[in-house]
Amino acid sequence: MVGAEAERSPITVGEVFTVRAVCVVDQLLEVPGRVGVTAIDKRPVDGPVQVREYGLHGDVQADRQHHGGVWKAVYLLSESDVEQWEPELGGPIPPGYFGENLRVAGVDTSQLQIGTVLEVGRLRMEVTTPRIPCQTFGHHVGKPRWVRRFTEGGRPGAYARVLAAGPVRAGDEIRVVAVPTHGVTIGRVFAGVDDDEARRLLDEYALSDLAPSLVRKLDPATDDRPVDAD
Repeated sequence: MVGAEAERSPITVGEVFTVRAVCVVDQLLEVPGRVGVTAIDKRPVDGPVQVREYGLHGDVQADRQHHGGVWKAVYLLSESDVEQWEPELGGPIPPGYFGENLRVAGVDTSQLQIGTVLEVGRLRMEVTTPRIPCQTFGHHVGKPRWVRRFTEGGRPGAYARVLAAGPVRAGDEIRVVAVPTHGVTIGRVFAGVDDDEARRLLDEYALSDLAPSLVRKLDPATDDRPVDAD
């Protein structure tokens, strides 16, 4: 849960974790709402997939206002992030079911600091912001009050932007090659940072170097908390 997040330690330089699956959209699904379709239905693919500024080759985001773009080009979610939901969803959760591009193993993504740099061969990514669950996600999963309960679970996964393009495939190792000093993790941003955490983050980064959605979360006046449709 969110309260337990502070008990874990941030990821450090030199740590290595593994890509279990690389996922891209399988088909667009009809959903209620302004856009009318969603690309959340992602499935694992074989072989290397090229990753560029706007994400994985063959992937798409239907609602670019809230998903995708350069700041949310790649969505990483770990095995440990989804384990808490397996009993309710009837067993192991297939890679891509929560809309992730990279299902990874051996890391707690909530402990990645904002600005952490990851390398997979030539591919270089920077952690930018947590995934914020939306009503489309709730509709896709089909469980009561899913958005609220996923938020309370405190393990949202991490978005990353692409610093240098390159391929990725299942089985690749992801290496942590740089971490900032502010100590503000994906989990802390998701739970809601305090004034000191916001100050430390802004001491290290200009606003233009942070994802716009992250900047909004740093200010309680603009931090819209996720809500369910029901």
